[in-house]
Amino acid sequence: MGAQSAGPLVVGVDSSTQSTKALVVDAATGAVVARGQAPHTVGGGAGKESDPAQWWRALGEALDRCGDAARQASAVSVGGQQHGLVTLDAAGEPVRPALLWNDVRPAPQSERLIAELGGARAWAERVGIVPRPAFTVAKWAWLREHEPAAAAATAAVRLPHDYLTQRLTGESVTDRGDASGTGWWASSTGAYDPEILEHIGLSPEALPRVALPGEAAGTVHAGDLPLPHGALVAAGTGDNMAAALGLGLRPGQPVLSLGTSGTVYAVSTHRPADPTGTVAGFADARGDWLPLACTLNCTLAVDRVAALLGRDREAVEGGGEVVMLPFLDGERTPNLPGASGLVHGLRHDTTAGQLLQAAYDGAVFALLQALDRVLDADAAPDTPLLLIGGGAKGVAWRETVRRLSGRPVVVPRARELVALGAAAQAAGLLLEEDPAAVARRWGTARGAEYEAQPRDGAARDRLAATLTDGGALLRR
Repeated sequence: MGAQSAGPLVVGVDSSTQSTKALVVDAATGAVVARGQAPHTVGGGAGKESDPAQWWRALGEALDRCGDAARQASAVSVGGQQHGLVTLDAAGEPVRPALLWNDVRPAPQSERLIAELGGARAWAERVGIVPRPAFTVAKWAWLREHEPAAAAATAAVRLPHDYLTQRLTGESVTDRGDASGTGWWASSTGAYDPEILEHIGLSPEALPRVALPGEAAGTVHAGDLPLPHGALVAAGTGDNMAAALGLGLRPGQPVLSLGTSGTVYAVSTHRPADPTGTVAGFADARGDWLPLACTLNCTLAVDRVAALLGRDREAVEGGGEVVMLPFLDGERTPNLPGASGLVHGLRHDTTAGQLLQAAYDGAVFALLQALDRVLDADAAPDTPLLLIGGGAKGVAWRETVRRLSGRPVVVPRARELVALGAAAQAAGLLLEEDPAAVARRWGTARGAEYEAQPRDGAARDRLAATLTDGGALLRR
């Protein structure tokens, strides 16, 4: 339990690949009154899959752990993992486990979709994204090819946050932020693209309505959750869009998130269209845009290297010229779904600590390369990086970001930013305010500040050369 409430209470939910977190927040002050969490499991053998029903059970458990505070909430919103393919039958039950964003099996379908509908540039200009294996459109194409019976039984397609919102309200609603990561919502028109839907054999009637920013999805109708019947339910959004709300981002403020995956993003007033596909031109949850780049290999990859070396994750050492590209599960940025890890420059005197530092460098370098594409040309080069996610707690992660970026770094004190952003969206709906302004009033982006230090150009040059020279090996 947390602070006493001075205003109405709202609930923000973060339904991620690993767990569901729920925060009960004072809408006036941002004080967290109660919190709860429940785990998920990920299975699927060669792929990454989860049963959507466990997300619903975990939501109930997380809310139960919030105690009476959840039962006093006036509004709720769900932030959920992006891109997951949830297939429902005519009765609203899952046809099969959901395909998660980090399932790279749809790589062949991704390449075919790009080629069949005009190439990468056409996709970027029309849809805002190039449909890499992570995106929902590629997953649907994979399902139609590999499990045609499941595809034929599918009456409705949802994203993870849509599924939970629908079970909360009984309404089929999504938002522009999460919809912009599907590959069938076009940023150029702000609507589902009928040609793409026809090409992939998906009926528009199978998709949820896209709510306008600030519009309610409905009210709580589910009787099996500890929430007040009739409480307002916001449209919700994808996890990255929710985190942007949770930080109260203004345009041009860069964010680097260090989690299971790594992401860099910033709010922009300009619609992104990157023909290389490095930057996904997502919409945000407010009416602006959220250009974002994502890597598959971040904290889990570095922790795996630390475990192989038998070292604590903080036991890094400087010096040496060893380079590592820790692409242990394929990679999304750069687009190398079949890649494996690569080590170059090992010497007899290379230490385990230097090798571990090289893993950090490789992961951070991929994100910083993408950041250059994410930021608008008019973004100030000395704007501090907001460093968030589980890795932001680590000294080795923070110092690697400072050394390779040359930027000042701020580590916000606020944690659980996806759930906080969902809470800000719920509070904005309840109070009829801009949710990002609500989060700024809560002071969520304040935290420890670290000055810029000279950028390690030599390390970046070694990494760039290894990525180029090792291309043939990485693409095996």
